[in-house]
Amino acid sequence: MDSRWLNDDEQRTWRSFLMATRLLFDQLERDLKEESDLSFAYYEILTRLSEAPGRSMRMATLAAACVFDRSRLSHAVDRLVRAGWLRRVPVGQDGRGQLAELTDEGMTVVRRAAPHHVERVRALIFDRLTPDQQRVLAEISAVVATGIAPAAQLSRMGWPDAELSRPAAPERPVPGRTAR
Repeated sequence: MDSRWLNDDEQRTWRSFLMATRLLFDQLERDLKEESDLSFAYYEILTRLSEAPGRSMRMATLAAACVFDRSRLSHAVDRLVRAGWLRRVPVGQDGRGQLAELTDEGMTVVRRAAPHHVERVRALIFDRLTPDQQRVLAEISAVVATGIAPAAQLSRMGWPDAELSRPAAPERPVPGRTAR
């Protein structure tokens, strides 16, 4: 199989995307650590639970929502339980299922961290983009996400924009493009 190498413009776009996303998440991680002594992963778990009905979710659903494998989520939840911010609650009579439930102390942690985090997200992304650029970013994100995961999986993950979750148009060959 011949590789379809990226042309110069595609290579610049790819590397710009990688650099921007790495810088963004690195900065958000540092900000959360400095301001709230939380990792981005812990903040994501606590936030998802703070928004869930009853401040709890099945572990499998929470793993999908945070895009974690179950083992990673289980280890993180164990640490958050030890911190007193979550508790595990058995589900059903067989006890095989579990809920992760946000405690009052965990809710306090989220409420303290959220204003600064949201302000940083606003400053790093939304204040820099025009409304049209924000719309295009949402559309591009939807196309990329739906090319990676099926709509049903994205829905289970809590995909925020179902109307944007449409498959990308099939790729057509570009005349004159050469592989390198």
